[in-house]
Order: sequence, then C-alpha cells, then structure tokens
Amino acid sequence: MHFVQAKSLLTKWNGMNIYRGCSHGCIYCDSRSECYQMKHPFEDIEVKENAPQLLENILRSKRKKIMISTGSMSDPYQHCEEKLLLTRQCLSLIDRYEFGASVITKSDLVLRDIDLFHSINKKSKSVLQMSLTVANDKLSRIIEPNVCTTSRRYEVLKEFQKREIPTVVWLSPLLPFLTDTEENLRTILDYCIDAGVKGIVCFNIGMTLRKGEREYYYRALDRHFPGLSREYQKIYGNAYEVNSPNNDRLINIFNSTCEKYGIIHKPDECFCYIAELPEKCRQLSLFD
Repeated sequence: MHFVQAKSLLTKWNGMNIYRGCSHGCIYCDSRSECYQMKHPFEDIEVKENAPQLLENILRSKRKKIMISTGSMSDPYQHCEEKLLLTRQCLSLIDRYEFGASVITKSDLVLRDIDLFHSINKKSKSVLQMSLTVANDKLSRIIEPNVCTTSRRYEVLKEFQKREIPTVVWLSPLLPFLTDTEENLRTILDYCIDAGVKGIVCFNIGMTLRKGEREYYYRALDRHFPGLSREYQKIYGNAYEVNSPNNDRLINIFNSTCEKYGIIHKPDECFCYIAELPEKCRQLSLFD
C-alpha cells in the first residue's frame, strides 16, 4: 500500500476511485488488464489520501445535485478501508451536502456504513451494488479468495432491504465450465428475489479477458483447475468476449425470471436507475 496526493477525483461520469488496486484476489478481475495502465503492482494499493478534501471541494462548488459513484475499478471496501475510513469520510460528505451515492462492492464491510446509506437515501438516494457470482461457498473461496462469500453478501443485501435502501446485483462474470450452470444461476437469482433487489446487471453468461487479466486468470486456473486453461485457449484463443456454451439457455432463464419478478435486468435500464436522482431532488437543485 502506498499513499498519493491526487490532483483530481471525479470522472466525467461522476465516478471516483479512492483506491487503485485491490487485495480481494478475485481470479477474474478485469481491473488487472494492461489497458488501464496501472504503474504499480495490483496488490500494492494506491491510496488517494486527500480524496475527502477533493470531494468536499467538488460538492461545495456544484449547483446541481448528482449521484456520486465509487467501486467501478477498485473496491472501496477492501481491507485497508477498515482502518483508513476514506470511503466512510466521503460518504459522510455526500450525506452532509445531500447528494446521492452509489457503491459497488463485494465486501461485508459496507455494513459498517449502513447508517450513512440510510441517511443519504432519506435525503436523496443511495444504491448498494453488490457482485454475486458464485453460489457455492467452497468454490467462492477459490475464485474470490480474500473477500466474503456470496452467501454472506446475500445477508448484506437483506440488511439493506430491511432499511429500504435499494440494491442492484452484478451477476457477472459467470465463468465458463466453472460457474455457468443452471444451479448456480438459479441459486443467485433466488438470493436476489428474496432480498428484493431493484435490478440485476448481466451482459451475458460469460466473462471478458484482456491482456494482463487473461494471464493472471490462466495461472489461477492452472493452480486450482489443472487443464482448464488449455480448454479456454483451444475454444476462445485471445478473444475478448468469452461466452459460455450454455449462454443462450441460461440467459433465457435469467430474462424470464427477472420479468416474472419485476426486476430491472437490461443493463442500460439498470445504469439509468442507478444514475438518476429522485424527481424531488432534481427540482430542489434548481434553487441551489
């Protein structure tokens, strides 16, 4: 872990990454890809120690209320956050200035800040986005080794449901020949239904592989599932989109289940929901 004084914080899509790199060790992580031009080892997490100060300057100057998101590149609730509290400080500022907040995480550490999510949601809007990919906890500990299991994340979703804080699940990636089964899909969908999620993001039954990410993933397959990386190479070569042979059948199950239970499931609709503030907040911002 190393600290930097960042010069900027928000992207043009109002997203922020307080950390760069991750300690969760998920074997499929796209953020390892070379295209992101990370100049330090992925596990040597870069910490933007002045993120709260940068964020407060932004919130003070904005006339229009917006949703602030975090977690698209690096999890804001990785292990160092437990002591550094930078994500909590940023959420506290969003709460104070009455903006909206959306967070993507795999960690149950997010429960520590459920008070802030609840307060933000009362004043504006907060959304918890949580990745659920591996229903079997034994397999989850191999694929996502340094973070809580999917069954624990389901419990987190239930706690947010109790407080009427909206949630969206990322059902992605589903790994060919490992988690692309009907049993895995239906179990995760049952979790989502019972937790009352607002939406589920699923592009296809599969994953993406880019240079940097692909090599790391194949090394992990060689350690835990000998011979499987050769199957990938034979079937997919260097393809970016790596869809499951079961894609068509499983995506039909996914779509029909979401439609039956009124769950938003088209990616664009999910993203629009996450990014939109309630109408009352948009009206109030006209007078800021």
